[in-house]
Amino acid sequence: MRVLVVEDERRLAAALQRGLRSEGFTVDVAHDGPQGLWMACEHAYDLIVLDIMLPGLNGYRVCARLRAAGNESGILMLTAKDGEYDEAEALDTGADDFLSKPFSYLVLVARLRALARRTGRRGPQALRLGDLVVDPARHLCSRGETEIRLTAREFAVLEYLARRPGEVVPKREILEQVWDSAFDGDPNVVEVHVSAVRRKIDAPFGRSALETVRGVGYRLAADGG
Repeated sequence: MRVLVVEDERRLAAALQRGLRSEGFTVDVAHDGPQGLWMACEHAYDLIVLDIMLPGLNGYRVCARLRAAGNESGILMLTAKDGEYDEAEALDTGADDFLSKPFSYLVLVARLRALARRTGRRGPQALRLGDLVVDPARHLCSRGETEIRLTAREFAVLEYLARRPGEVVPKREILEQVWDSAFDGDPNVVEVHVSAVRRKIDAPFGRSALETVRGVGYRLAADGG
C-alpha cells in the first residue's frame, strides 16, 4: 500500500517512513502543506498521515482541498494532545480518523491497517493465479497447500505483479510503486527482489510463472505458471 506522510518534524517523519517501510508500505514524505497537497494530487495514495500544524498550509486546509477535489484517500490526521476541538475539526474537514500526539507507533500502524480495511483500500479478496495465491489482507502467499514465506518487500513486489497478471510491468514502475517516487538508489534492487521471489514461488515447484522480459520489465503468468 502506498502512504504519504505529511509532517514538518523531520525526525518524526523520517522515523515514520523507516517504520512503515519495514511493515511493507511504500512511503513518501512531505514536510509542508503545499508540498503535501501537490504530492497527494499528483500521485495515487491509499493512505495519508497528515499533521495539523504545517508550514504554508495547515492540515485542515490540505484535507478540505483534497476532499473538495474528489480525493478519496484514507486520511489519518495527527492532532494535539487532548485536542478535543482539533479532533472534531479533523473529522469535520474530511479526515477518516485521528491520533493524538504523542502516539504509540504500534497504535499508528494498527489504525492505518484498520483504516485501509474500513475504506476498502485493501480488499479482502485474495489474488488467485492458478494454484498461486497472494492474499494481501492476511499477507500470505501459497502454492496449493504450501505456504511460501516472503519478506515484506518481496511480498509487495509479488502483489503488484499479481494485480497485473499477464502484463509486462516496467522495472521503473515497480520501483516507483513498491519503493517510492524519490528512490535514488540502484534500480537493480528490483531485479534482486524479483529473483528472490522467483526462487520462492517457482523453483521449488518446477514452475516458471515469473518471467523477465529483457529490456522491458517483468510478467507474472495469469495461470500461475
